[in-house]
Amino acid sequence: MYTRSDSCPRRETAVAGGSGLIEIKDLAAKDELYGHARLFAQVTVHPGCSIGYHGHEHETEFYYILKGEAVFSDNGEETILHPGDISATGFGQGHGLENRTDSDVELIALIILE
Repeated sequence: MYTRSDSCPRRETAVAGGSGLIEIKDLAAKDELYGHARLFAQVTVHPGCSIGYHGHEHETEFYYILKGEAVFSDNGEETILHPGDISATGFGQGHGLENRTDSDVELIALIILE
């Protein structure tokens, strides 16, 4: 099986009260995740935009940074993520991500269910 990039559903949305709109490209439909995950997507965070701080219960969200420099809030502590860096947030922890640069941040987001 394969999926062509141009057939992946895309949407723009505000995420968890963050600034601006985030572009989300779904890489798999929910039924293709067989109840083990609820999101597998490529996410673009434009300059000045953010994914608002939010928590995860009974699931873990991974970010894999593809492009750009992101300010990642890990339970309220900020760190800079670069291409190739990975974050994991779950089991009652919280996170957020902000683009404070002049270039897009691109990442893969994967939410695995408990």
